[in-house]
Amino acid sequence: MSFWRALLGRSKPTAPDLDALFGLPSAAVTLRAAAGFRPTGAGSVAFRATEGAAFADLERDITALLDAGDGPPVDQVTDDYGYTWLVVRSHDPAGAEGEVADPDITGLVTDLHAVNSTLEANGYGPSLLCSLVGFTDGTRSLGLVYLYKRGTFYPFAPTGDGRHRDNALELQLEAAVGDDLPLERDRSRWFPVYGAPGL
Repeated sequence: MSFWRALLGRSKPTAPDLDALFGLPSAAVTLRAAAGFRPTGAGSVAFRATEGAAFADLERDITALLDAGDGPPVDQVTDDYGYTWLVVRSHDPAGAEGEVADPDITGLVTDLHAVNSTLEANGYGPSLLCSLVGFTDGTRSLGLVYLYKRGTFYPFAPTGDGRHRDNALELQLEAAVGDDLPLERDRSRWFPVYGAPGL
């Protein structure tokens, strides 16, 4: 930390580390073992779309790239705050006879990483807000949220009414996945993302 930062009480911001997203498959195993949460197969990337043909072309290219395979289509949703959410769904692998297989979270994470890194490589990193991967235990929803500008994750657990959050569950799951993911220690940055696509 530099002298001026120390004197003014400021710390250097954490640089984004998109490779941290690849810790999500390990966290998924931990969540299932510790709390019975399984991936839903849906994830999303939130960003602030900018004006102009160049950004619109880039959005189309990203969507076309992800839609190119035989997987589920990619959806775009704009929320009430003007953020665009690119919603990606995983391929559902076939389980053994009579067994329900978890969605392919590794493929999903690879797609989310591709969206983030493509936007970053084209100079739109400052437009990125967060990425989210959804989980459920059959009755409750959970999102593991990656804050792009902080390079950290936090759990978000909305209650059934969709207007409140289950703080006790969030703290329990924070402790569970702490060895798998870099967690956001400043809980004031655990922003609620009620109704986020992919949750």
